[in-house]
Amino acid sequence: MALHRILKGDFLNMQGDASEGHIQSKMGLELFVRDVMTTNVIAISKYETIMKVANILTNKNISGLPVVDKENKVLGIVTQADILSMVGVSREHTFKDLLKYMLGERLHERKMGDLAGDIMTSPALTIKPDANIAEAVRIMEEKRIRRLTVVDDKNALIGILTRADILKAVINKLKG
Repeated sequence: MALHRILKGDFLNMQGDASEGHIQSKMGLELFVRDVMTTNVIAISKYETIMKVANILTNKNISGLPVVDKENKVLGIVTQADILSMVGVSREHTFKDLLKYMLGERLHERKMGDLAGDIMTSPALTIKPDANIAEAVRIMEEKRIRRLTVVDDKNALIGILTRADILKAVINKLKG
């Protein structure tokens, strides 16, 4: 049974027990972004060098960094995919394409620049802390992204919500 169906609430459990399915189907509506998000977020300015960004991603074992201004307002996001696009690797490329690239063939769709602001995806998709997880999953699924920046009413960064955060919360909820 797909996790997104549990969170979106459009199923009955496999045994057909409507009461238990009803309880589980509300899970995505009962879990809120504020309760699941990561609050200790590493953010960068648009003036950080690509090498520094790559080092942070690698050393902290994370896949994306919010880019913020001096007031901590979210400007965009830099992901591993953005950095890989600098060498011509994009989400649409297959493993075969990557092997060809390693053997010397050129790939298209390169992002260019020396700074985070040059390659960041902007604007970053954001969500408010009082949104439910079902809404977050819908956005992530629809936009084919792996994380959402969580912002307050002034668009200031207060957290980040990843698929891993959601999965951990759902498993904890299912355990009891």
